[in-house]
Amino acid sequence: MSNYIVSARKYRPGTFASVVGQAHVTNTLKSAILLDQLAHAFLFSGPRGVGKTTCARILAKAINCLNREADGEPCNECDSCRSYNEGKSFNIHELDAASNNSVDDIRNLVEQTRYVPANGNKSVYIIDEVHMLSAQAFNAFLKTLEEPPAHVLFILATTEKHKILPTILSRVQKFDFRRIKVDDIATHLEYISQEENVKFEYAALQQIALKADGALRDALSLYDQLVSYTGSDVTFAKVLENLNILDYEYYFKAIELMQQENHSGLLLLLDEIIANGFEAKDFAVGLTEHFRNLLICQDPQTLKLLETSDQVRAQYQRQCQESDASFLLNAFHLCSEAEQQTKYATHPRLIIELLLIKLAHLRQAIHVSAVAAASPEKKNP
Repeated sequence: MSNYIVSARKYRPGTFASVVGQAHVTNTLKSAILLDQLAHAFLFSGPRGVGKTTCARILAKAINCLNREADGEPCNECDSCRSYNEGKSFNIHELDAASNNSVDDIRNLVEQTRYVPANGNKSVYIIDEVHMLSAQAFNAFLKTLEEPPAHVLFILATTEKHKILPTILSRVQKFDFRRIKVDDIATHLEYISQEENVKFEYAALQQIALKADGALRDALSLYDQLVSYTGSDVTFAKVLENLNILDYEYYFKAIELMQQENHSGLLLLLDEIIANGFEAKDFAVGLTEHFRNLLICQDPQTLKLLETSDQVRAQYQRQCQESDASFLLNAFHLCSEAEQQTKYATHPRLIIELLLIKLAHLRQAIHVSAVAAASPEKKNP
């Protein structure tokens, strides 16, 4: 029987230092441990797959670690750390509020908090997806959360902080986790590839990171999928093929055809894209984002907002110099309108074809409009 373990589990961080992209949280937690100034309850909130539960587990281990490192990290070697890593700890408890969200579930948890841990410093209760608790369950939890026994610490995790009662929020120390940057995810995937002897193109790893939209767990799942598909040779072309992503080159070519006012070429390009298995509306969505990226590249101060590979960024910089802001803004507006129209259209391809014809002659329309606005009005006789 295979002993294969997915990357999200195999490379789950075991120390604060190995957590990707959340230094503002991990540094604060380590400082609180070293100063012995830990709150009695924490709330970790943020998008999915960014390390909330992982940080909660590391914090729980560090609190109960018998040989804690000088910088506040858990040693992962003492009896307490090993017992938790092996799933045998009696001091660290995890509750999934999505399936244990009733008043009785919370009452059982409150009852458990009365028991002092046999060994270790504290009994730590990690409640995942805490926003799923019912209003009655929240109310039953209030008093214990505000004044828990001295040996108890609560860590609440949620993806939907706005659904939590204000009375709960006022009783916890809040940490907001961020979407992880593309380069941070790509660097982590590079490390895993080197550990697993997987050949890769860095641009391919960046594309996986872009597709994951800031969630490391999603990126690791996509990475495992790509490794299986490519046979441990992850290339940019294979990533585009497997994840059904339209190549950037189509958008750059589309802009070139617009600059040439070649609407026939644009229609043929759309036909090629559809023949390759993509929807016309998907092309419109990508084209809208492409114009947004070109607008960003026109100002060096906003260039950092462009999350892509260095090679593609250089292409954006070259192309944005060939287009003025007026054309890009009007094109962006037209694409946004067409994108909305395709949601309710019976034949979305016709809408996108009309969009491309308009974009092909947009420069001329802008010029005519500018000339008309500048010319003096004719006086009536």
